[in-house]
Amino acid sequence: MSSLVLAYLLLGSNLGDRAALLRQARARLTATAGVIEAESDLYETAAWGREDQPAFLNQALAVRTALSPAGLLAACLATEQQAGRERRERWGSRTLDVDILFFGEAIIATPALCVPHPRLAERRFALVPLAEIAGSRQHPQLRETIDTLLAQCADPLPVVRWTGE
Repeated sequence: MSSLVLAYLLLGSNLGDRAALLRQARARLTATAGVIEAESDLYETAAWGREDQPAFLNQALAVRTALSPAGLLAACLATEQQAGRERRERWGSRTLDVDILFFGEAIIATPALCVPHPRLAERRFALVPLAEIAGSRQHPQLRETIDTLLAQCADPLPVVRWTGE
């Protein structure tokens, strides 16, 4: 039996019923990836990279998993696919995006997976919800806490706690 690892994920959606898609993603990840130990509030965030698209809802999760990094990636991709995710263009609109931000303290650099997420420190939409559930967690490469990375983040795009439509 594998040992359990605490992984941090970021969910995002900017097409369809965004809140329902995130709710369904949490349920599927609970069934396939492990136990969700913490979840942030939902945040409405401006689109990053390609700003001419609808706003996203984002949420960070802490998942205790027995899966390998590749197994967790497969569960994340299957969750996206179940939600109707189509990969047409980089940073385009999507029904669901599930990113692995951290996998324990692992540093992984393969063609299929880079962990910690390589652009985490540049993205307020990821740092704000992550700071809510893991602000004191240290980035294994940058050796700064999530709270510190958020304070240093130059990303000007708004991130607002979502209270429903």
